[in-house]
Amino acid sequence: MQIAKRIFLFLMVNVLVMVSISIVLNLLGVHGYLTANGIDYRSLMIFCLVWGMGGAFISLQLSRWMAKRSMGVVVIDPRTANGSMAELVERVYRLAKSAGLRTMPEVGYYESPELNAFATGPSKSRSLVAVSTGLLSRMSDAEVDGVLAHEITHVANGDMVTLTLVQGVVNAFAMFLARILAFAVEQALRGDRDDRGGGGMGYFARAMMTMLFETVFLVLGSIVVAAFSRWREFRADAGGARLAGRESMIAALQKLQQTYEIVDPSTESNAVAAMKISGHKKGFLSLFATHPPLEVRIARLQGFSGGVSGSSRVA
Repeated sequence: MQIAKRIFLFLMVNVLVMVSISIVLNLLGVHGYLTANGIDYRSLMIFCLVWGMGGAFISLQLSRWMAKRSMGVVVIDPRTANGSMAELVERVYRLAKSAGLRTMPEVGYYESPELNAFATGPSKSRSLVAVSTGLLSRMSDAEVDGVLAHEITHVANGDMVTLTLVQGVVNAFAMFLARILAFAVEQALRGDRDDRGGGGMGYFARAMMTMLFETVFLVLGSIVVAAFSRWREFRADAGGARLAGRESMIAALQKLQQTYEIVDPSTESNAVAAMKISGHKKGFLSLFATHPPLEVRIARLQGFSGGVSGSSRVA
């Protein structure tokens, strides 16, 4: 049932993205980028920017809503919360104020044996910080503070928006280069035949080559995005150390290291995995990892003097 729900949400978001972008392109007067004389680079550039950036930012706008539905996040109402839930909200608010946030994030929890947490949302004023029940039950107060400080730092740094911008630029470049290369290959294979308008096998061949080149460029681009995300995590660790104390931040990462084998398969493949406090990719797949190895993060914090600029998130 949970898988069916996620598939439905995924399809719904993609339909919304396609409809929204199609409307924008029509308003901009972009109906195609191939002409009798070849590629209209201006139209192609607009086409790729709208699809690449537009899709990424629509997903960002829906990120908080999607996280709640796909992860089953229960948002805590600060007006009615009591006991441990009220304490969790108070701790998040205290750290958020220390980080300079004017609007307090939503606070929630989700059922999972993993020790993990994430922050998401389209802006600093519309953010969500959520923690797993596994984390709440198995971490000490100081360790939880370290995790929360890391997530709050992500919000304070605007990491969600920055990562979306980087992803959008990568998407746009991949689409742009793929279409230029596909057209060039098609022309080279066609030789002197003058049927640039496509149609028949010409159109099919170009479409297949475009998909091939775009896939290759997106895979390569994802390495760049992952590298940026890992750098962002180091900044979040440093920010968490400033907010909650270096020892709390190190203790939180060490506890994650001790329980690294606890993986919740229901959330591991989810898009929210990129926003969590830790990941599980190893070997060659580490090139695509959104988080640095925990031992490296701990070593950096142990040499952290408190003078690193910026702040970010644990996950």
